[in-house]
Amino acid sequence: MCATCGCGDDAAALIRVPHDHQHADGHDHAHADHEHTHEDHHPHQHGPGADHVHVPATETVTLELKVLAKNDELAQRNRDWLAGRGILALNMTSSPGAGKTTLLERTIRESGQAPIAVIEGDQATLLDADRIKATGCRVVQVNTGAGCHLDAEMMYRALETLDPAPGTLLFVENVGNLVCPALFDLGEREKVVVISVTEGTDKPLKYPHMFQAAGLVLVNKTDLLPYVDFDVDRCREYIHSIHPGVEVLPLSVSSGTGLSTWYDWLAEQRRAAGPAALEEAAGRA
Repeated sequence: MCATCGCGDDAAALIRVPHDHQHADGHDHAHADHEHTHEDHHPHQHGPGADHVHVPATETVTLELKVLAKNDELAQRNRDWLAGRGILALNMTSSPGAGKTTLLERTIRESGQAPIAVIEGDQATLLDADRIKATGCRVVQVNTGAGCHLDAEMMYRALETLDPAPGTLLFVENVGNLVCPALFDLGEREKVVVISVTEGTDKPLKYPHMFQAAGLVLVNKTDLLPYVDFDVDRCREYIHSIHPGVEVLPLSVSSGTGLSTWYDWLAEQRRAAGPAALEEAAGRA
């Protein structure tokens, strides 16, 4: 049970997606030799009705703080591991249907950034992981069951299975949700928030925590602006009222408008992540 949002995580599972690509040997981050399930790490089962026990408000707040503190500790472990290998990890967040997966498909094929790997987060199915696999990119799927977000432990288990090569650009496609993913650090360098013009101009005001946590906001599906009631300039104003100075990039994955600027941003982030670390990591690959 997630104390911050009430979602259950008992059914979370990590699924290895087979791939045909070889990657460098010598990583000290061990591969898992079997598929993980939530029960591997959480052996205590809840009894019937356990999720409905009344907890006083003060105890709920304390539990929430403990959950987030533990998550932050695990996230720092992930961050240290990624930094040691010159891996740039980006946490991609959005509402369902904003276009994250389509954006990643085009980015993998066209951006010139290599190597790239992806961790896919959804409550169920391998649909998005199969789409990423079709690009030739290495991918692992995390199904969260009733959970509405990825957390640092899920990220750690996914990294064990994926074992990305040094110097990799790692995309983490979070569960479609503009609430809880804002609270849970995975160890990423930046959160990239994707919204679409079909969602309404006021989304930043309704979900301020997500936009406050963003390192970049992508406004997708601008090719539909003639057909929807969406004001890009006003949306940017709303975003900057919550997070002054954060870059807001309008684009259309469908038409390709703005994608070159997105690719330039990725290249800049890779340089900023530590050129020396990336060069050293590339030498070990």
